[in-house]
Amino acid sequence: MSAPENPFGQVLTALVTPMTADGEVDWPGVEKHIDDVVSNGVDGIVVSGTTGETSTLTDAEKLRLVEVAKSVANGRAKVIQGGGSNETAHAIQLYTASEKAGADAVMIVTPYYNKPTQSGVLAHFRLIADATDLPVILYDIPGRTGIPIAYETILRAAKHPNIRAIKDAKGDFAQVSRVLNNTDLLYFSGDDANVLPHLAIGAVGLIGVTNNVAPRPYRAIVDAVNRGDLATATAQHQKLEPLVRALMTHVPGTVAVKYVLHGLGRIGSPRVRLPLVGPEDFEAALIEEELDLVKDVDGVDFSNFRPDRNAAAGGALPKVAGATR
Repeated sequence: MSAPENPFGQVLTALVTPMTADGEVDWPGVEKHIDDVVSNGVDGIVVSGTTGETSTLTDAEKLRLVEVAKSVANGRAKVIQGGGSNETAHAIQLYTASEKAGADAVMIVTPYYNKPTQSGVLAHFRLIADATDLPVILYDIPGRTGIPIAYETILRAAKHPNIRAIKDAKGDFAQVSRVLNNTDLLYFSGDDANVLPHLAIGAVGLIGVTNNVAPRPYRAIVDAVNRGDLATATAQHQKLEPLVRALMTHVPGTVAVKYVLHGLGRIGSPRVRLPLVGPEDFEAALIEEELDLVKDVDGVDFSNFRPDRNAAAGGALPKVAGATR
């Protein structure tokens, strides 16, 4: 297939949403964190996605995240609305409003909980893509949604002119190659442990969680792959392995990333919204043991890591409930 134009960037961060100790969005903290990741090599930001706690953000918060990200990025990075819905009508409302708010693209997650047939999944994608002029990334994460996007559904969705890419978080490398052979879709790795393998078989980039903490090594990996320097990319991949394990294996990535960012002094609170809660002592200990193994990761100095298990404990109930129309 021909090499398609990429309107999204290559190194994308699935942004955490910094919050205050009482669970309200910390807007100055959001601005600072966005500037941190963009200044360190990220060229795309996914706001209010899974890592951004989309399930407990209100639509008003999701739209303001787009506006704040656009202002802070100031042309340095694309801004992608990752907040979706398992109700097609609600998703259309959110994405069209996000386009008006300045989003550069949208990412549509497979409808979750409803468990529609593949025909329903395709209708959901097509109707949302019809409602906006923005380029669309499909998000395939069956571990969270309960259903995959079948290969045949991907082929049919790829015929829509606005559907330009897919974020893969199911680890089916054979399907990645098959889709790349038979469509013009851009592939993004959605599994931090598999970024380099995905890039090696033709993915254009990543939408990562770990790069909230360490953006520079992912920029280095992508740039190295672009110039055919597998040795450099592999060396960066190996250095990142214990950090990826620390952030992605013991508690949800959102929880671990906020715990680590707070311990590094880069966000003001590690608070998450219920039903997410901060790590229990044994989970925090596991994270910290993994971090002891992290060496020579560009842009991260764990000699200054000061975790606060008390600050992270429990979760918050915000003043206004999220996920409502």
